[in-house]
Amino acid sequence: MNTDIENMFKDKVMGHPAGLFVLFFTEMWERFSYYGMRALLVMFFTASLMDGGWGWPREHAFAIFGTYTSLVYLSTLLGGYFADKIIGYRYAVLVGALLMTLGHASMAIEVPFFIYLGLGLLVFGSGFFKPNMTSIISEMYKGKEEKKDGAYTIFYMGVNAGAFLGILLCGYLGETIGWSWGFGLAGVFMLFGLLQFWKAQDIFGKIGLKPAKPNDGEANVLAEGEPKLNPFTSLELGLIAVASILGLAWILNDPVAKISEGAYNLFGFELFGLSGSNFIILFALFLFIALLIIRIPKYDKVTRDRMLAVTFFAFITIFFWAIFEQAPSSLTIFARDYTQRILEGNAAIIFKIVNSLMTIIPLAIITWVLISLFKKTFKNYAVSNLVLATSFVIIWIIAIWMLVTEFGKDIAEVPASWFGVLNSLFIIAMAPLFSKWWESKYNPNANMKYAIGMGLLGLGMACVAIGASDIPVGAKTASVSMIWLILVYFFHTMGELCISPVALSYVSKLVPGRMIAMMFGVWYLAVAIGMKLAGVFGESSEAIAKTEGLSYFFWLLTAIAVGLGVLSAAIYPLIKKLMHGVR
Repeated sequence: MNTDIENMFKDKVMGHPAGLFVLFFTEMWERFSYYGMRALLVMFFTASLMDGGWGWPREHAFAIFGTYTSLVYLSTLLGGYFADKIIGYRYAVLVGALLMTLGHASMAIEVPFFIYLGLGLLVFGSGFFKPNMTSIISEMYKGKEEKKDGAYTIFYMGVNAGAFLGILLCGYLGETIGWSWGFGLAGVFMLFGLLQFWKAQDIFGKIGLKPAKPNDGEANVLAEGEPKLNPFTSLELGLIAVASILGLAWILNDPVAKISEGAYNLFGFELFGLSGSNFIILFALFLFIALLIIRIPKYDKVTRDRMLAVTFFAFITIFFWAIFEQAPSSLTIFARDYTQRILEGNAAIIFKIVNSLMTIIPLAIITWVLISLFKKTFKNYAVSNLVLATSFVIIWIIAIWMLVTEFGKDIAEVPASWFGVLNSLFIIAMAPLFSKWWESKYNPNANMKYAIGMGLLGLGMACVAIGASDIPVGAKTASVSMIWLILVYFFHTMGELCISPVALSYVSKLVPGRMIAMMFGVWYLAVAIGMKLAGVFGESSEAIAKTEGLSYFFWLLTAIAVGLGVLSAAIYPLIKKLMHGVR
């Protein structure tokens, strides 16, 4: 029996250990900073020089955005390794939070050197932070498998609470006052998250501490039920190294070559009828597939089959994120340039009231969760609680100031970043319902969750495709009704709740305990590919809009999402067999 786990389950908040909510708020402030900055990035790059931006073409902004978000997830491989082998999950979270705080502070300076430095620090900081928060949860719930889906969904609610507040407040300050205000605010709350976690980390007992080096006689001792050790061969390590170097070089080279218009291009050649860039990424993909073919058959049958199931879910996940992540790229541009955002008269009054309720009610709910945590932890972790309380006082002040300022205006101009808030708002509202669904007897199997999620993703894209149907081919501006974007975020949110939080839970259930950190890293590799593909899709939207129209681009994404949803449902019997009883 793990006494640390049993002790944590004695003090519960909403039916889960108080420690889960320490992670909840730490992740919330990290997501506040990440999504707050991200909501502004593409708009900052494409805004005119007169508006304080860099005046980039949209294609260039999408390229660097795709590379940045992809590297954020790729860096989790490095962070997961260091945590698993050297410094432990807990210290990895602290290192990541510190790097991200410095990264946001750099971006607030708003000159090229510091913008790029800030993005680099954010990439490495996220790499240390992201995989290890979920790894701590996995350790916390050992022996409590039936509560994992619910725990990850509640944790995901914290993710989206931070995203909601970050997009709302950083987006508002960045668009209305100045980009550096939005970037700077993101850094302030990342610092709060760092301090809160640092001062409350003892609540986890020994979970997540620096891993102990096994004695020579213990190095090969396996936990009960775990498969035999299967070390990587020199050939396999070589394939990993070459594929990784080529893939990373392609990701970094892509925006540099485009922004410099070919002046700096590592792959400015042709081979076998392909451009150098296309050849390199296809060759890296070939090496990765070869690695899987060589590696997976070496495991015992159950582990091998379950890893094949994870591979299938990872494949669907790539395309889920490639389409879903149009939100901060092509959909943000759609909101800014093609959506009617100026409201007058009764419409303006209604929006101000709705926006106020959208701001105050979720913030009040999160504050209630905060108070519930205080009741369980204030005695032992007063400093952490006071840091958390201070951060919420500041948030309330900024939110009320924003609402009062907007009510003082005759019209309502909806910020382009505001639509991103809807995703987080809908998750805050619906996550508890989905959590109950997953814990009930009506819990769908993994394939059906993916099928439902991809179907909802396609439905959302169909909505914006219909809304864009009257935009002329090649048009740079339009005045499409806001309702279409609202519907997009509504359906996409439900799709996300079917896929993203439960995906993490399935990975932790399907792989052996000693491989969890590594497999979370591999999972984030799939997400990274999806993120870069999202940037590629965004770039394609510009070319397609000039020849076929924006509506055609969104219909293509609809077809991809629905097709993959149907595939997921169709092969359920095979995946069920591969999962060997894991539900």
